[in-house]
Amino acid sequence: MPPTPSHREIDTASAAADSPTEPDAGPGDEVTEDVVAGREPGAAVVRGQGRAVAVVSLGGALGALARWALETVAPTPPGGFPWATFAINVGGALLMGVLVVIVTEVRSAHPLVRPFLGVGVLGGFTTFSSYTVEAQQLLTTRHLATAGTYLAATVLAVLAAVVLGMALTRRLGTGRFRGRR
Repeated sequence: MPPTPSHREIDTASAAADSPTEPDAGPGDEVTEDVVAGREPGAAVVRGQGRAVAVVSLGGALGALARWALETVAPTPPGGFPWATFAINVGGALLMGVLVVIVTEVRSAHPLVRPFLGVGVLGGFTTFSSYTVEAQQLLTTRHLATAGTYLAATVLAVLAAVVLGMALTRRLGTGRFRGRR
């Protein structure tokens, strides 16, 4: 009768079976999530993340404050189109398109720039939760045309804004920033 494998052997075999492998990899050459994420294999995930958590938190607070300020300046009347949230989400998507191209194609960036600006500032600034709550309120108060327009226009405008932000940044950034990577 073969020996029963230990829990560790089962966990290791299970993890190896779930890990993606390189096409030409031999036995023991699995590409683990650690390697894909840029960590040494087996490194603690949380270790060394304090600075990233801090910049995401700071950026999120700044983005949320900016959103609050814009929504305070331009409140939505009952049954009206939520222009402030629409503009916030479209503007945030445009800026995300710009950011992605700048930090991945145009110039080198400090490793904390993306978490601060992308996840923090733009994540705190844009708001899917307000979008859904406002749409739900429009639907429950029977402002069906406004709700439908808001739901469709937001999705289409946000997608277009990301593409536009990326395209404009690529066009403007190709010659202007050449050699600064």
